[in-house]
Amino acid sequence: MERNPPDGTGPVHVPFGHVVANEKWRGSQLAQGMQGKIKLVFEDGLTPVDFYLSSRSCILYVTEADLVAGGSYRKRLVRVRNSSNLQGIVVVEKTQISEQYFPAIQKFTVLDLGMVLLPVANQMEASCLIIQLVQEQIKEPRKNPFLGRKQTLISEPALLRTVQQIPGVGKVKAPLLLQKFPSIQQLSNASIQELEQVVGQAVAQQIYVFFTQSR
Repeated sequence: MERNPPDGTGPVHVPFGHVVANEKWRGSQLAQGMQGKIKLVFEDGLTPVDFYLSSRSCILYVTEADLVAGGSYRKRLVRVRNSSNLQGIVVVEKTQISEQYFPAIQKFTVLDLGMVLLPVANQMEASCLIIQLVQEQIKEPRKNPFLGRKQTLISEPALLRTVQQIPGVGKVKAPLLLQKFPSIQQLSNASIQELEQVVGQAVAQQIYVFFTQSR
């Protein structure tokens, strides 16, 4: 297994169909949810990354406790965002306790850093999400595991919550968008004109910026 360089954002060799996990997740509910469904390998020294899906694609996991504790997670996100080697997906636990802190990480991750953010309710839902990303990567290994999919593999509740987090969308417009664009790929590739027909000009612009920055 290749080791990370000192900054922790260099390439890691990930066997095809595997996930390389930070050792700190061994024995966690998140890891247990993946074991038996995909091949999980634990490695020391993966900071700031939590899970590698491939040599260039990784997940940064922000727990409920991380959100409540403050902005210490920001350094990890910035290190990955500034790395030319990695494409990071930020998975965040959005619970009743952490919900009040969610807008801050949403703004920082999506608007300031231009990274993809996926909210989950708990670690079990996160494990399902990671499994689905890996399975899609096995089908189409050269594509971005989030934006490049042909089919929406994220479970419907998680997908709906994700679309609701796009600036300007919310609970009312999200179902309308998914009726017109039933997958993340279709939504991310929609033109401003197509989006305007569903949500109007102002929100269409916000959605377009969200996805173009996330690329």
